[in-house]
Order: sequence, then structure tokens, then C-alpha cells
Amino acid sequence: MEALADIPKAYTKKDFESDQLVRWCPGCGDYSILSAMTNALPQLGIPRENFVFVSGIGCAARFPYYMNTYGFHTIHGRGPAVATGVKLANPKLSVWEVQGDGDALAIGGNHFIHALRRNIDINILLFNNEIYGLTKGQYSPTSPTGLVTKSTPYGSVERPFHAAELVIGAQGTFFARTIDTNPKLMTEIFVHAAKHVGTSLVEVLQNCVIFNDDAHAEVTAKQNRDDFQLHVKHGQPLLFGKDNKKGIRLNGLKLEAVTIGEHGITENDILVHNAHEEDPTLHLMLARLEPPHFPMALGVIREVRAKTYDEAIAEERKQITENAKYHSVDDLLMSGETWEIK
Repeated sequence: MEALADIPKAYTKKDFESDQLVRWCPGCGDYSILSAMTNALPQLGIPRENFVFVSGIGCAARFPYYMNTYGFHTIHGRGPAVATGVKLANPKLSVWEVQGDGDALAIGGNHFIHALRRNIDINILLFNNEIYGLTKGQYSPTSPTGLVTKSTPYGSVERPFHAAELVIGAQGTFFARTIDTNPKLMTEIFVHAAKHVGTSLVEVLQNCVIFNDDAHAEVTAKQNRDDFQLHVKHGQPLLFGKDNKKGIRLNGLKLEAVTIGEHGITENDILVHNAHEEDPTLHLMLARLEPPHFPMALGVIREVRAKTYDEAIAEERKQITENAKYHSVDDLLMSGETWEIK
């Protein structure tokens, strides 16, 4: 008979909710993200004491306080560095690193891209509201050109960062995108990301009701959902629109939005999504689609397997140990000329 101690505990959403008062603005998209996360973790079959949430600075950085797990609230932009150290120190932990677009892509830009490049086995959540919320509405690295904010009163003249471009440019192995208005999709993607071996990056299009309300309305508004949300799944055709009558096909070297039944277009012309393709070219093209000419891709866009940083470190350590001349401090001390003092 299996010992009771060996039977995994069946967790519920409530098990992962902390006793801290959640202090986000009323209507903030972060509430939905938090709810999706507490729904996702019980599905993973991982002991609660093996979860760690790490954050930097910003509204998103309050996340560890609201999870009934271990956590670190670190310094601006340095979350990935701390998360890397946690994972290397204890590889059995499920490590989640939470950042806003400013924290991740401005002051934390180097830490962000190098965590992806190393492919350390952690999960990064990027809350993208295209604004600095905690510091009261300055433009961020993802703010669109022309956005009027407190720090750009005449409109931003900068070109924004695109999260997918950074991930794929840094050789990322997992990129997914979701929205705060779809908790079911968020939960599914969080579970999927947790099971990926390597760095998973989940971009959440999140709404800041105070300083950048409706930033993602082109995609999230009820009247826009059919035409501007493309839900991608590996092995399935890229269909969207009411009754899935529209799709994405590859026309030469470009993606094209088409309507099935028009100009001889059939479902056989629609591109089938392959998230596991090593070549990231189509993944990048797909991730760059956006209104008003295209729908935005939501779901797991890229998922490939590559050796992780923690696997490489473990292999190197094993090789060094096996080939070492000395296997203990005593071996080292007793090597060469020694003297016995009486």
C-alpha cells in the first residue's frame, strides 16, 4: 500500500492565494492574471513548497506577495538574474519571474535577453501595458510612437520594442502571447509554459485603467475579437473571424489574410501552425501580425527543445568531477610534499 506521504497533495486555487490584501487599482488587468495563475498551479502536480516567484519593481512586481509560495521582491530589472541563481541553486524548483514592460525591457533589458539566450529553465511573465504605471504614467519601451504621456507631452518619437522580436533574436525557445481579458486562455498558457523545458516567455497584454486605458482595445474589445484575434495551436490551420471563415496563408515571402470562399481560396490554402519548427522565421512573422491589417496571434507561437543552461552546467560539473585530480580537500592537502608536526 502506498504510504500517505508519497501521495501528491491535490491542491486547489485557494491553496495558492496568500493572506495579503491585493493592492492594485480597481479594474487593473493584474487581478485577472493573478487569478489565472492560482488556477494554473494546482494543475501541475508540483508541491507548493517547490514554487518560487521572483519580481523586480513596478505594479507587476507585487505578484510574489499575493502568491502563497516562496518569493523574492528584488530590485529594478534584476529579476531574471535572481531567478537564474534560484534555479541553479535548487534545480527542482519551479521558478517564475514576473516583470512589467518597463522593468523587463528598459533597465532590465540585458538581464532579460541573456536569460532567454542561456535558456535557463525558468518561466518569465511579461505584463505589457505599454506604460509605466507605478511611477504614474511615463512612456515605456513598448509605448507606440506618438503616445502622449507625462514624459512625452508632445508624443513619443521612439519606435517601440516588440517582445517577440527580442525573444526570438535572443534565441528564445518558447514564446506565447495572451490577454488579460481571457483568463481561460491565460491559465492554459501558464500550464503549457510551466511544462516547457527551458526559458518560457509569456507576454500578457495587460490593461492599465489609470494611465493607458484601452491600450489593447483593437484586440481585446468585444466588437474586435472575431476579426483581430488569431488563436494559434500547433498542428492546426491559422483560422480566425466569425465561423473561422478567414485565415492566414503564406504568399511568397509574406503572410496574407484571406477569406475562405473568395477568389478560389479554400482551407487547404491556409497555413498550418508549427510551433516546433526550429527555424524561427515564420514564428517571427506570425508574432508580428497586428491590427488594423491583420489579427494578433494569441497562444503558443514558438516552442522548441534545446539544451538548458542548468543542464549544461550539470554536465560540465560532472565532467570536471570525473576528470579531477583531487576529489576532496584531504586529497588536495595530502598532495605533494607534506610534513607531520608532533
